Amino acid sequence: MLHDAWRSLVRTTSFMGKELREVWRRPGVLASMVLGPFLIMLLFGLGYTGARAAFRTAVVLPADTTLPQDADFYEGLAPGRIDVVNVTQDESAAERDLRAQRVDLMVVVPQDAVNELRNGKQTEFLVAWNEVDPVNDGLAHLAVSSMTAEINAAIIRSAAAEGIDIAEGQLGPRVTNISPDVIAKPTQAVTQNVSQTEPSYVNFFGPAVLALVLQHLAVTLTALSMVRERLSGQIDLFRVAPVNSMEVLVGKYLAYALLSLLIAGVVGALMIFGLGVPVLGGYAAALGVVLLLAFASLGVGLLISLVADSERQAVQLSMLVLLASVFFSGFVLPVEDFIGPVQYISYALPVTHGIATLQETMLRGTVSSWPMLVALAGIGLALFAISLVRLRLILRGAR
Repeated sequence: MLHDAWRSLVRTTSFMGKELREVWRRPGVLASMVLGPFLIMLLFGLGYTGARAAFRTAVVLPADTTLPQDADFYEGLAPGRIDVVNVTQDESAAERDLRAQRVDLMVVVPQDAVNELRNGKQTEFLVAWNEVDPVNDGLAHLAVSSMTAEINAAIIRSAAAEGIDIAEGQLGPRVTNISPDVIAKPTQAVTQNVSQTEPSYVNFFGPAVLALVLQHLAVTLTALSMVRERLSGQIDLFRVAPVNSMEVLVGKYLAYALLSLLIAGVVGALMIFGLGVPVLGGYAAALGVVLLLAFASLGVGLLISLVADSERQAVQLSMLVLLASVFFSGFVLPVEDFIGPVQYISYALPVTHGIATLQETMLRGTVSSWPMLVALAGIGLALFAISLVRLRLILRGAR
């Protein structure tokens, strides 16, 4: 019995040694397993700024106002949180800029603010934004709170200089019998989010999850396809078969596109009908974005399958693409939070464009980032051309 156990142990360790030697003989697998995640984490650490950009803000002043026209004055009300790009008296133009996302915040100063304060009444000013991201929605509320607190503090300081009354020199005759609430908070902000979609985490991250799942499925399904055929000897069959590299490549694209779209369709249906994520732009527009994303993602997977020297390396490279997509695509952190060179990596990933355009299509009802759709199509075409050239070289080498 002891002898049988010893023989079993010898066989087990022999297989273990075989697998370790197999991995060791493929340095590319070791490099991708060790250096790949390390480099991604290094780029993330070096490239992430940790600071959210200030809200681009338009300030709308009443006609014939005596208030300052200087943008720096209003930026000082919420330092680091707002970037005043326009001080105007045209509220309609400012609202168009807000809805077109040329500005992030619109602050409307009321027409009779001075008279309301003179009469001992609390004055209100409107602050509007156009956000589907719940994080940015919360940051906008925080910026408004900071701005309101600074305005109130300035008024109270001015009033305190005149003996806890609304400042006589500023607003005319001294006002008495003022409500304590008005003394404590002379102004308050009325906030409004003009977005068509309620900023919730389910709505916002639903399209992002769909895009990430679609890319990962397409890359994973195709990454092993050509590696298996090269290792199993099927390349020799392609050499003698009456087919060319274009027909092989297109056939693979179509096959794996159907599989990817089928699974993505199930995920999308569960998200839309189960979780209630809206599709304001219509199903046709969303499907167009999904098709472009699938086309580009399949190119990534097929390119991996044509350059990987083993199934292990193909799987590892696919996981590295997924890891990079989670970190740099805008799935968790906005792309704008990274420094310029790292943003190039972000925009080289198909899922970055897929997330942005799907969120716009589904949550805003339109796509303003047309360059992203063009980039997505360009990535897909470039990867198709590279894969075609690589496949032709492989088939020629088989001869």
